[in-house]
Amino acid sequence: MTPDTLKSKMAEGLLSFPVTHFDTDLEFDQTAYQDHVSWQSQYDAAALFAAGGTGELFSLTPTEIPRVVQAAKEAVGDTPIIAGCGYGTKMATDLARDVTAVGADGILLLPHYLTSASQDGLYAHIKAVCDATEIGVIIYNRANSVANADTVARLAEACPNLIGFKDGTGDINLVRKIVAKCGDRLTYIGGMPTHEVFAEAYDAIGVTTYSSAVFNFVPQLALDFYAAIRAKDKTTINTLLERFYYPFLDLRDRVPGYAVSAIKGGIAAAGGPFSPVRPPLTNLTEPEIARLAEIIKGTNG
Repeated sequence: MTPDTLKSKMAEGLLSFPVTHFDTDLEFDQTAYQDHVSWQSQYDAAALFAAGGTGELFSLTPTEIPRVVQAAKEAVGDTPIIAGCGYGTKMATDLARDVTAVGADGILLLPHYLTSASQDGLYAHIKAVCDATEIGVIIYNRANSVANADTVARLAEACPNLIGFKDGTGDINLVRKIVAKCGDRLTYIGGMPTHEVFAEAYDAIGVTTYSSAVFNFVPQLALDFYAAIRAKDKTTINTLLERFYYPFLDLRDRVPGYAVSAIKGGIAAAGGPFSPVRPPLTNLTEPEIARLAEIIKGTNG
């Protein structure tokens, strides 16, 4: 898929990122993962992120990441697969080449590891990843990796395959500056944890799509909410926030790391197989999974 084709495709609808399945020994469970990704691809997601944040990129080894991406490509048919990529520049450029080789349609560049960096350093890091591949690249502003509007504009000019900007900072002012400066050169993606609760605010500044973690276990609800955002249907938005998203956030916010763990717990609560997280994340307790099942059931009332 060419970068321009992927850029247009991402702008057409909701995005999501499958969890990465592990077995009881915490090894990659390819069969369970492919079953799950295949099931997700039956719903109308514009693209899926393999080995992204919810896919526990940070828990995967450099050799596992291309395996996960290749497994996703084999399972989804025509749905574009965007591969997670990150860490320091040398590892990130190696990963970019590796996921390109196994058929990824694009790359989501997650924050580099640990250290802070100047804008010139971020520019050099992101440009190196773009230069390492011909497929489309999406910047993910989050944590210690926050490119400002001038840096994003410089990168957009220097890197033809830079096609998207995803925000996980919640800094609406910065995002608005980037949208104003870069215009339709990029596709803009909301990337806050459980982004649905931020979606109206981002939509108002031109960020018209986002990635949904809960798509992993309530895909139709996630699509209904996205449709309500696009239609500015406040009645449906408020109903789904009150019935599902706010109760889900109450559970998610109990323990650090539950932003990922609660998604895997949600799959089990919805009747799917349980897949553990790798340490240092911790799994939901059985009572918490039962509470999630109640929340899911409550959306049907």
